[in-house]
Amino acid sequence: MAVTVHRAPVADIAPLTLYRILWLRISVFVVEQGAAYPEIDGRDIEPGAELMWASEGDEVLATLRLLRESSHSRIGRVATAPHARGRGIAAELMRAAVGRLEVEMPRGPILLDAQAHLAEWYGRFGFIVAGAAFSEDGIPHVPMRRDEV
Repeated sequence: MAVTVHRAPVADIAPLTLYRILWLRISVFVVEQGAAYPEIDGRDIEPGAELMWASEGDEVLATLRLLRESSHSRIGRVATAPHARGRGIAAELMRAAVGRLEVEMPRGPILLDAQAHLAEWYGRFGFIVAGAAFSEDGIPHVPMRRDEV
């Protein structure tokens, strides 16, 4: 079955699909990575926020969140189901997200906070480390930035 990429604000996502997206995020960030924090943080329903996800049939394999802020855009909550890793699904989702944000705000930077061990992976999409490393929920992170190319 083919993997398809979707994008929508939370209000337009079917309830079962939204459940699967949030379940995946909690499974990865809270359970797998042991970071007890409020994963559902209110930012998913901010004006301009959208979720993107890759699915195979009804199964959500990967997801991320797009935020539009006044001077930049932000990508976050990038998560892939363990059994779907290594298939290039998250990379396809990242390319789609960057492409979407570039069309909307061609001169504005795209920001993200990457888990430090994934900085090189995000570099494949034009992101560079843009500040000092920091710890979030005991996990090393680095701020990253992608300017117009």
